[in-house]
Parts: sequence; structure tokens; C-alpha cells
Amino acid sequence: MTSQADTPQEYINQLPEDRKAPITKLNNLILKHMPKGLEAGMGYGMLAYYVPKSIYPPGYHCKPFPPLPFINLASQKNFIALYHSGLYAKKELYDWFVTEYPKHCKYKLDMGKSCIRFKKIDDIPYDLIEELLGKMSVEEWITIYETALNKK
Repeated sequence: MTSQADTPQEYINQLPEDRKAPITKLNNLILKHMPKGLEAGMGYGMLAYYVPKSIYPPGYHCKPFPPLPFINLASQKNFIALYHSGLYAKKELYDWFVTEYPKHCKYKLDMGKSCIRFKKIDDIPYDLIEELLGKMSVEEWITIYETALNKK
């Protein structure tokens, strides 16, 4: 589900009541602990935390106009989704997260390549997400991203 909201606050205001508190809490957590250099806004109809063009002028290779995405947060139909590109791009980070998740959450991990799906919104492991946010710098993300691009 993508939103037509122009700002993060507009996005949050349009959410169903049961999603506003957890999305707000996750957004505030990300804003407080995201890697230095990221900016927040909207991207792809979701809350977006991205590498600004002032740091990485080429932007995203698929569409050079938008800045390089790193983290997204969305309220989907049946879950809240946290997209973290570092989990997809760095196997060690993915392995760490998969190992740590059961220590922080009583429900089974529901995850795609970079998407963590939280179906039980009362059991979102905020402390683990905070720790994840400190695991990769903007510089490391750009290096991993460019390395992957150069392999193509």
C-alpha cells in the first residue's frame, strides 16, 4: 500500500488508529538513531530515510532523480514493514539480525530480503531495531551499493 502523502506527518495522520502509535514510535526511533548523514522524508509512498544528493549526487541507479534509499517504513494491509537495505546488501548484518531476533521477540521472524514484517504490532522489538540502526554507516552503505553496481 503506497500513500500519496507529501510529508511524514501527513502519512502518519492518514493511518488507521491502531497503526499510528507504532509507526510514530518507529519513526521517532529511526530519526533519533539513524546513521549520521541520512535525511528523512517520503519515498515510494512510504516513510523514507535516505542518503541525500548532497552526499551522494548520483542518486539511485534505477531512477537517478531520487536520492539513494536506505531505510523505509510502511503500514501495509496486514503488517508494518521496515525495509533496511543493509540487511539485503551485507550478509553479516543479515545473519546477525536473524540470530538476534528470537532473543527480542516471541514470534517467528517474518522477513524478505530487506523487509521485516511485523504482524503483531504489540510485539515489535524496538530495542533490536535501535541496535540495527547503529550497525551500518552511510559511508559503508554507499561503498556496498557502489560495489554491487560495479559488478553488474
